[in-house]
Amino acid sequence: MRIGDMNRSVLARRATVAVALTALTLGTTAGCAAASAEAASTIAVDTGQAPNQDVIPLYTGQGGAIQAALKKLPGEVKDALKRTGVPGAQVAVVSKGKTIYQGSFGVRDVRTGQKVDDKTLFLIASLSKPISATVAAKAMTEDKSLSWSTPVRDLLPGFTMNDPYVTDNAQIGDYFAHRTGIPTGGGDDLEDLGYDRAYILDHLHDIPLAPFRITYQYSNFGLTTGAEAVAASRGESWEQTADDLLFRPLGMTSTTSSHAVFLASPDRAVQHARIGKDSFEPLFDRDPDAEAPAGGIASTAGDVAKWMAMVLANGKVAGKPFIDPAPLTQAFSAQIVSSHNTTLDQRPGHYGFGINVGSGAGGRVVLSHSGAFGLGTATAASMVPDLDLGIVVLTNGAPIGVPEAVTQEFLDNVMYGAPTRDWVGTMSGFFANYNAPSGDLAGQEPPAAAAAPGPTTDYTGTYSSPYFGTLTITEKNGKLQGAMGPTGGYTFAIDPWNGDTLSFAPHGENALPGSLSSAVFTRTAGKVTGVTLTYFNSYPQVSTPTGLGVFTRTG
Repeated sequence: MRIGDMNRSVLARRATVAVALTALTLGTTAGCAAASAEAASTIAVDTGQAPNQDVIPLYTGQGGAIQAALKKLPGEVKDALKRTGVPGAQVAVVSKGKTIYQGSFGVRDVRTGQKVDDKTLFLIASLSKPISATVAAKAMTEDKSLSWSTPVRDLLPGFTMNDPYVTDNAQIGDYFAHRTGIPTGGGDDLEDLGYDRAYILDHLHDIPLAPFRITYQYSNFGLTTGAEAVAASRGESWEQTADDLLFRPLGMTSTTSSHAVFLASPDRAVQHARIGKDSFEPLFDRDPDAEAPAGGIASTAGDVAKWMAMVLANGKVAGKPFIDPAPLTQAFSAQIVSSHNTTLDQRPGHYGFGINVGSGAGGRVVLSHSGAFGLGTATAASMVPDLDLGIVVLTNGAPIGVPEAVTQEFLDNVMYGAPTRDWVGTMSGFFANYNAPSGDLAGQEPPAAAAAPGPTTDYTGTYSSPYFGTLTITEKNGKLQGAMGPTGGYTFAIDPWNGDTLSFAPHGENALPGSLSSAVFTRTAGKVTGVTLTYFNSYPQVSTPTGLGVFTRTG
């Protein structure tokens, strides 16, 4: 029996649980009065096969609740776009194995005004993660020797981490659950410089690790490592594995893990960065190929809906087994605490193997994930297995909480009859820092009594970091410029700040416009012998400098 069918049978066995609202006092409450008060103050609870399946029932019948929510949905999407300025969106809702709603809103490019339609291709960013976890579960269905507990070292024998114990013991599931200790952002900095997947995975061993399996550190290249191990078990590339095991069998004909294919599509949603408060402009192209399993899928809401329907059907397609429910359930179950409660009355957050596992106010399990590129993409999907219901929202604007707000408003409408709060306003607060500039000098001006830098010839030359590779500093017309990356294509101006501490503006997905950081040059016997690029020398979750951004002069 699939999950949806099981839970519909559970709902048919409704039990009423009495909750007394009056305090009972010893020997003073009359039996009849107590019974009457108790009977008058009861609430209904839908009981499951086990107590941890019990939920508060919907405010009305399931079919009516969903239909009422669907009527409100288009207006809520339009309102969210109008309030925020996000250019366009695509939405789909699935229930009982079918797509029961698809809608397209706004424009795919503010320069052309071309409308979003149901076939418009969107980058879905980190919504790729639960889809990739499903690919892995399908691989485990076909190869019973493969599981979430398979050590990655068995499949990628040359792969190493900063800790030999982690290298030898970390399993596929550890990488998908972000619990290997790779700090959040580990490897993303190399991706911003233009390095490919092979280079980045080869250099993860340089990154100092947080404690293994007891800390949650959201890592794109950690999950990518787990996915690469799955693909290696089949002797394929990840892109081929995803296409063979999931995209083609489910009829996800618009879905791809190739950025080149996305760019070649004439009907695609252009990425729009946020400029100012409510302005979105198509200034950048975010190429996520290096982290394709974690954030590189491009798709449509209609295709994502096909994936959600299969997951909600407990791995079945058209009533027939497609993915073994065992590895699929493992993937979509809580594996680590992802957000700890800060007060006793808060619910903690959990993460599975590529999915957030939470619950609604009424007790229903909610499986969800967002996707976000600061350069211009925001997506979200939520599934409620108890209701056999899922919704996905794709947008082409930088993340300010619009897809999360729309999905939450829809689920609130289904479960409670109305939104529990202004979700657009609430979510914009959650995402307030996401679009902020980065770097230790961001928002600052040089000291009023700053010392002059040395001659430009003091700083020009080549510098090397085992992690970042070569930094080349050149001079033109009295101005310094730095160049990094595999071809030297990541360039930035280096300007005076205070003596041998100069400034530079990092850029890319993790350093949005306005970012500014220090380049601290060191001297030995008066000669510049090295430089620390502060922005590249730490991760937000690591309390001490990593040392990765320390460059030694080589020429």
